[in-house]
Amino acid sequence: MTEFVGLERKILDHARQDAMFVRGTLETRSVIMVNVMSAPGSGKTELLGAVADCLRAEGERSAVVVGDCATEYDAQRLLPHCDWVRQVVTDGVCHLEARMLFPYLDEIAEAAPSYLFVENVGNMVCPVEFDLGEDIRLVLLSTTEGEDKPAKYPALFYAADLVVMTKMDLADAAGFSFTTAMGHLRKVNASVPVVLTSARTGVGIGQLLKELRVLSARRADAMHPSG
Repeated sequence: MTEFVGLERKILDHARQDAMFVRGTLETRSVIMVNVMSAPGSGKTELLGAVADCLRAEGERSAVVVGDCATEYDAQRLLPHCDWVRQVVTDGVCHLEARMLFPYLDEIAEAAPSYLFVENVGNMVCPVEFDLGEDIRLVLLSTTEGEDKPAKYPALFYAADLVVMTKMDLADAAGFSFTTAMGHLRKVNASVPVVLTSARTGVGIGQLLKELRVLSARRADAMHPSG
């Protein structure tokens, strides 16, 4: 048992060092990394396409690293929207790790995006345990997956810096109760900001960008306090 605990500590220590390296590298390039986490099918890819379009319209560049157990479908879907996209195929691993970003750091620096979005593997358990070096943890809750996900997966929603409710255009059809969902969420995370969105209609995308900029500014202030 002692040997197992020691090995686990070594693994976690290496993971923390990897995350620190990624964070430091991106910080020198003034790139904000957003770790996007959710269940499979919650709309991560479509939302990121809409966000990238909005950033492009405002003269800003975006980059995305997509994590999936198999296929490059999501990266291909994002190519028309983003300035730089790469796919990480994990071959069954249920989360991304900071070291998986190492091969792309120089390319990201060349692309010079304002934001690097990391679309984590669709999973509501494992990804939250691994620091990628991100500045912001963005968690999605889809109207089509039910209101009780914050209660079922509290660690994920507790760790969120921003919660985005997706597919609001389907809320009525899915019988989704915003009040019930917020009740579950507030029991886990009383103060996290929440944005309601629909990538299909464009609702809430501008507000999402505003919230990301607020969080980015706070992160910058925390890293470089004045005085």
